[in-house]
Amino acid sequence: MAIATTLIFFLIILFVSLHLHTNTVQAQQQRHSNITLGSSLTPTTNSSWLSVSGLYAFGFYPEGNGYAVGVFLAGILEKTVVWTANRDNAPVPSSATLVLTSDGRLVLQQPQSQDTDIANLTQPASYASMLDSGNFVLYNSDHNIIWQSIDHPTDTILSDQILLAGAGFDF
Repeated sequence: MAIATTLIFFLIILFVSLHLHTNTVQAQQQRHSNITLGSSLTPTTNSSWLSVSGLYAFGFYPEGNGYAVGVFLAGILEKTVVWTANRDNAPVPSSATLVLTSDGRLVLQQPQSQDTDIANLTQPASYASMLDSGNFVLYNSDHNIIWQSIDHPTDTILSDQILLAGAGFDF
């Protein structure tokens, strides 16, 4: 009887361990979804790129008489903004477009206006990701991070964010 109980206990532990390992591997593999070059957003149709969990989004959100671009909590009625691009600029109209261009720039395009770079890059991006941490990231062709929103804090600190001494904050 004791051997049977021990065997059952061992099998339960083994099953739980395998189940947890499988879930951990799946979670690690699905931390982000890639946004490819040429992808675009508009305020009134496809207005954001979601993180895999759907918790965070990068894109347009209503601001004043127009729209702003940033990272916000998604899936709730009132968007809670955690990062804003070019936050001192006036809101943009519904005719604006956010594009990850084919030459690797993240650009806000507006009719009758000059394109505005969202990220100042020293090299072209190959793709982007909205991470479940709330960080919007641009990668080069070697899959290295070349720009990330978390390095340009505004008025919200995220759990994985590190504040560097001497960094220019956009408060």
